[in-house]
Amino acid sequence: MQPAVEFQHISKRFGAVHANRDVSFAIAPGTIHGVIGENGAGKSTLMSILYGYYHADSGQLLIGGRQEKIRNSQQAIRLGIGMVHQHFMLVENMTVLDNVMLGAEGGFRLAAQRRQVERELRDICERYALDVDPLAKIQELSVGVQQRVEILKQIYRSANILILDEPTAVLTAQETAALFDVLRLFKAQGKTIILITHKLQEILAITDEVTVMRAGAVVGTVPTAATSKEQLAEMMVGRPIQTQLPRAPYAPGATVLEVSHLSLQNQQRVQLLKDINFKLRAGEIVAIAGVSGNGQSELLEVLSGMRLPTCGTLHLQDQPLPFAGRKHADGLPAAFRALGIAHVAEDRLRDAVVKPFTVLMNSILGYQKKFTGAFGLLDFKKIRQHCDALLQNFDVRPANPALRIALLSGGNQQKVVMAREMSSQPKLMLVGQPTRGVDIGTIESLHARLLAMRDAGVAILLVSVELEEVRALADRILVMSGGAITGELKAEEFDATRIGLLMGGLHKT
Repeated sequence: MQPAVEFQHISKRFGAVHANRDVSFAIAPGTIHGVIGENGAGKSTLMSILYGYYHADSGQLLIGGRQEKIRNSQQAIRLGIGMVHQHFMLVENMTVLDNVMLGAEGGFRLAAQRRQVERELRDICERYALDVDPLAKIQELSVGVQQRVEILKQIYRSANILILDEPTAVLTAQETAALFDVLRLFKAQGKTIILITHKLQEILAITDEVTVMRAGAVVGTVPTAATSKEQLAEMMVGRPIQTQLPRAPYAPGATVLEVSHLSLQNQQRVQLLKDINFKLRAGEIVAIAGVSGNGQSELLEVLSGMRLPTCGTLHLQDQPLPFAGRKHADGLPAAFRALGIAHVAEDRLRDAVVKPFTVLMNSILGYQKKFTGAFGLLDFKKIRQHCDALLQNFDVRPANPALRIALLSGGNQQKVVMAREMSSQPKLMLVGQPTRGVDIGTIESLHARLLAMRDAGVAILLVSVELEEVRALADRILVMSGGAITGELKAEEFDATRIGLLMGGLHKT
C-alpha cells in the first residue's frame, strides 16, 4: 500500500535560517503519525509545505504515491488535506455553520444551501461524536468545542489527511481526552492524522509512529510502541533530560503577598472569585491547580492590576496594593510593575506580546522607562544590548531582534516573554501556564530558571493545568474550583486523585 504522504529530500530556507534540511519520511494511510521536535525544529514549516502555505526549495512531495506540487491551500484541500492550526481560524461573531461555509458558499441560493449544509453538519457531528451545535456562535463556545469546529470544517471539506498543529496546547485534560476519542474515530474511518505536539505523553497515548526532528532535519522515525518518553526526549534535544531538577531546601522568608477575602464579580454580577485567602512568602513557589475556567485567570488579572476586585484587600510586603478609590484599572499594570510585580500572562498573544512589533520592542514591553535616555527618548543601543543578551541566555531561535515576534514559533514567543519578565528583578512573579506550547527541552530550562528565582528569594505564584508541572515546581499547592480555593496541600502531600477531587469541588480539606 502506498504511503498517504511521503516527503522526499525536502529543504526550505528563510534567508539565513535553514528551516528544513533534506527531510525524508513516509506516513502510512489510516494511522496517527506524530511529528515532534524542539521549538524551531522545522515541524510547522514542513506541514505548511504540505498544506501549500510554503513551497519547498528542493525535494518532492508524494500524496498516495503520486508526486504533487501543492501551490496553495485550495489545492491541498482538493487533494483531501486539511489543517487545524494552533490558533484557530474562526470568525467569533459568526455561527459554526457560517464558519464552515465561509469561502465555500458555492452559489447565490444561500438559504437553501444553509439548510443542506446544516443537515450535513449534524450528520457529521453524530457520526464522529463531535457534539457541536451548527447554529451556535463561535464566541459562545469553549476552546475545546471551537477546536471541534475546526475539525468539523475539515471533515465537511472531505479531508482524508488531517494535520493538527499543537492541538492540545490550550485544552484541559478532559477536552484532550475528548479530542483523542474523535481522532480514534477519524482513524477508524480509514483517514490519516498527522499530530504535531510537544507533549510526549500524548504521543505515546495516541500515535502509531513518531518522527523526531531536530534543527530542521529528521533524527529518526520509530514505532510508538517500541519507544519511551525518555528516548524520544533525548532524540529531540540531543541529550538526556533531567526529570528531577536541583533545588535548595524549602526555607521561606517573610510574607511578600497577602490576599484577604478577595472576591470578584463581572458586569452581570456573576461571582468569578469567592472569598480568596492566602499568603505567599519569599523563596517559595505556590502553585494553583484547577481545570481552566475556575477563577485562576481572573485571580492573576487582579494580582497584576488588569482588573479591579469587587472586595477584599491585597498587600505587597505589608503595603496595600493601590486599588482604593479607582473606578477602572487603567494604568494599574504599570504601577504594579513599578512595585516589583512581574507577570507572565496565560494568553501570550492576547496579553503578553504585540504581534506586529519586533522581538526587540517586545523584549522591553511594559518596561520602556528603564530604557529612556536624554529628553525621554528610547536608548536603542541599550535596548539592543539588553535584547541580544535575553535572546542568547534563553536560546530564542532565531535570535533576530528585528524579526516580527508573530513569525516566531509559540515556544520561542514564550521564551521572549519569560526572559523579559524574569530579567525585571521582581519581588513577586506571577506565572500563568509558563510552558504552554513549549518543547520538553525548553520546559526543563524554564523550570530550572523558576527554581533558581525561588532559591534567590523571589515569591512565585504559578498557575498551571499541568499536574506534572505543579508536582515539579510547587512548595505548596492551592486547588481552585468554581472561583474558590477548595484545598491546600504541601508538596510532599501531592496526590493526583485528591487534587482531582478538589478540582471538581467534591472534597474540601
